Amino acid sequence: MSSPRRGPQSSPFNSALAEAGRIPTLVVLAGLFMLATTPFLGRLVQGQTDNLARNVLYAAATAVLLGQVWRGSVWAWRLTVGFSMFAGLLVFVVGMLAGVSNWQGWLVSLAGLGFLVLGICLVAVESIRAFLDARWMARHSGGSRGDRG
Repeated sequence: MSSPRRGPQSSPFNSALAEAGRIPTLVVLAGLFMLATTPFLGRLVQGQTDNLARNVLYAAATAVLLGQVWRGSVWAWRLTVGFSMFAGLLVFVVGMLAGVSNWQGWLVSLAGLGFLVLGICLVAVESIRAFLDARWMARHSGGSRGDRG
């Protein structure tokens, strides 16, 4: 008995599910951007402009990376998921250590959990995966370079 084979253009997800994932994907990517840039923006609002160029560059690089995920880049998706997991664990632990003596540490821990949850959403939410899969397929089949990333 032979198993069904998928062609290079087939997707395990249906197009209706992929279309339903457009808004949740945008919300997750926007949430990741907000979590990543909130400390910088908070310091900027308070008038602290030290390391301004580095922080602006960091925010711009984050926007470019998340924009590449939106456009359907597999490598950008992998980096984003990896960074979300790493940053989430790191921020959570730092927040817990700071939370022992300061209530603001608990807020930092919540931000770490936010990174973890949003990173997991990019992997585990079926509609988001369907949307990204559709983007990957469109980029793979429509790109003139013929690469997936």
